[in-house]
Amino acid sequence: MADSIADQDSLTRFLIAGAGVRGVRVHLDRTWAQIRERADDASGRPPPAAAIELLGEATVASALFTAHAKVEGRLSIQLKGKGALRTLFAECTAAGTLRAIAQLADDDVPMSRDLRELGPEALLAITVENPGSASREPMRYQGLVALQSDSLSEAFEDYFRQSEQLPTRLLLVADGAQAAGLMLQKLPQDSGDEEGWIRAGALFDTLDPSELLDLSAATLLHRLFHEDGVQVLDSRSLRFACSCSRERVEAMLQSLGEAEATAAATGRGGEAEIRCEFCGQRYCFSVAEVDALFTGLGRPMTAPDRLQ
Repeated sequence: MADSIADQDSLTRFLIAGAGVRGVRVHLDRTWAQIRERADDASGRPPPAAAIELLGEATVASALFTAHAKVEGRLSIQLKGKGALRTLFAECTAAGTLRAIAQLADDDVPMSRDLRELGPEALLAITVENPGSASREPMRYQGLVALQSDSLSEAFEDYFRQSEQLPTRLLLVADGAQAAGLMLQKLPQDSGDEEGWIRAGALFDTLDPSELLDLSAATLLHRLFHEDGVQVLDSRSLRFACSCSRERVEAMLQSLGEAEATAAATGRGGEAEIRCEFCGQRYCFSVAEVDALFTGLGRPMTAPDRLQ
């Protein structure tokens, strides 16, 4: 566990001015525990260790990437495959809330955490969704990440280097109790010395994953980068939260159409039950309440494309 309570469930941005490098460190404790608990509940059985590690690493990465991107809404990471791991989804909002889920195949297919073994149709994407305003349309950006590396860390490094032309170093680690990550990026038009990025990378390579989990941000950054004058820019807390609501579920039922939504209620003893896969919250609707959604008595709302 991180050696400072204040460092638990936090994001810290820092600058290594002497090397022309910016960075961010994320550490999750209680937030990761809450996501883990719900991962067990959703599957009905404890997920394999490989799924837990990938879920924790993706959750940390979603928070890390909000540090330098313009995220006013939410940033999500989604991994889809055809094997043992069907879907992995992690999301961080501008408010610092996190949620994540992993969906596995029903059968007991052995699972590897090597991304190259997910199959030719596997897909890894980073998506940024920012809300609109009176003077601006909503914005949605998605970048596809090549799955030519065995780990999420290396896949994301390749993405930033090739697609964003931004040299990046990334270490992600997760176990059953904690999840953490450290990201370095060369400053655009950096003002550091020519060897600064190489020097920062060499120091980064000395970091053991256990240190990333166990050390506080201050101890970690001083141990790695004190000779180049590392400076903490700011820090903010992170927490688990879900954006599901009864209104969103109503909109989802409306999107199904009256016949299908009514059948869902009548086929289950007169009550439709929808369970949020992220937080486990259950929403129940009687046949009369379903009917009201299609007779103008329900609250009108634009239907989402998925239960959010």
